[in-house]
Amino acid sequence: MDKLRRYLLSNLSLLFFSIFLPLFAIASVIFMIKLATYTAVIQLSLIEMGKLYLFVLPELLFFTLPIAFVIGAALTLYRLSNDNEMVVVFSLGISPMFIAKVLFKPAFLLTVLLFVDYLVVTPYIKIISSNFVDHKKAEAKFNLTASEFGHSFGDWMLFINSSDSENRKFGDVVLFNKKMKDETLIISKKAELINNKGVLQLKLDDGESYSYEDNLFRKMVFRIAYINDVMDTDETIYRNVIDYWTNDELRARKDQRLITNSLMSLFPTISLFLVIALGIVHARHQKRWIYLWLFLSIIAFYSAAIITQQWIGFHAIWVVTLLWLIVTYAFYQRLVGRRF
Repeated sequence: MDKLRRYLLSNLSLLFFSIFLPLFAIASVIFMIKLATYTAVIQLSLIEMGKLYLFVLPELLFFTLPIAFVIGAALTLYRLSNDNEMVVVFSLGISPMFIAKVLFKPAFLLTVLLFVDYLVVTPYIKIISSNFVDHKKAEAKFNLTASEFGHSFGDWMLFINSSDSENRKFGDVVLFNKKMKDETLIISKKAELINNKGVLQLKLDDGESYSYEDNLFRKMVFRIAYINDVMDTDETIYRNVIDYWTNDELRARKDQRLITNSLMSLFPTISLFLVIALGIVHARHQKRWIYLWLFLSIIAFYSAAIITQQWIGFHAIWVVTLLWLIVTYAFYQRLVGRRF
């Protein structure tokens, strides 16, 4: 029995990785296309793009692992059946339920991994990813360049004659503010943009300031001056897993994710009867459209997970799980249980 168990698991691992890697690559390409849309708004270095990819990695694994396992397990049994190896196994008096027990352990471990992924890892990753993108967007507002139209810097209008965007240094800068009590004009030969822990500082060198109020004109010469503007990032604070899932912020979306992701995490374990029903065939007498049935089964389960929660809320978890087990067990009994 041990040799048979190891033989089944070795075949499963080969097919699983041959399916998982292409699925993961496709999901990664889709994300990279989405990442390219960010570059239209924010500037990202190669390291920052790699960081964003690492942020989305747990989510990519969550969606690709259960599908790859179910397809890989079904195709493993289907290939062994076409090679008449399953017939030999059953002729030795080994029941299909033994196959289910062998597949149950990796399926259950995968289910536990998926629960940890979406309950513990993903919330933290999502928050730091969102804060990172928001910070880059806020920073992008201050990518100042020489322009005849000027820029908005807090309450100031900023005009730049020459710029070195890479080093954030500028020449012949003019700032104007009419929202203050007195209208103020500042001229500076050199300026530098500094990000000081979320506070943007425009450092001005060798300049003059002019202000006008109530028929009084003032002039001030300075060597160094600073104008501050706070970046509007509004960062989300992550405390712990329990606080994330229990606080009322985005409550409806979190409830939806809890229901859908719980069912997707259970998918590998509760689909074992489906895997055996589709994978085990008699090569001479049975020809099944296994790829079509796998595709339809995955679509049916995911559709049920999304649709039923809109009607019955959290009850969808046990209702869909129970119905899926009943339906797949009925298929198993009809196609495999009574024959082998």
